[in-house]
Amino acid sequence: MKYLLDTHSLIWFFAGHPNLSNKVREIMEDDNHQKLISLVSVWEMGIKQSKGKFNLFLPLEDYINNKIKLEDFDLLPIKLNHVSLIRVC
Repeated sequence: MKYLLDTHSLIWFFAGHPNLSNKVREIMEDDNHQKLISLVSVWEMGIKQSKGKFNLFLPLEDYINNKIKLEDFDLLPIKLNHVSLIRVC
């Protein structure tokens, strides 16, 4: 099964935070699932980092690359045609 992980779930998983439910943690640790990280989530982490709400001891890009390799996550890119799918009512 494929799972698209949201920003808070990623931050909590990486930090071992107790707010992450056991079910979500099990999914994220299961190698039988494809876990996707949207570039939007990485961008949001960067915004949180710039506001002092998410602190790292290395550059965000290095941190994410390390986590992707370590946790076997896939980075989901944003393409220009994705923007056309957004509609404001």
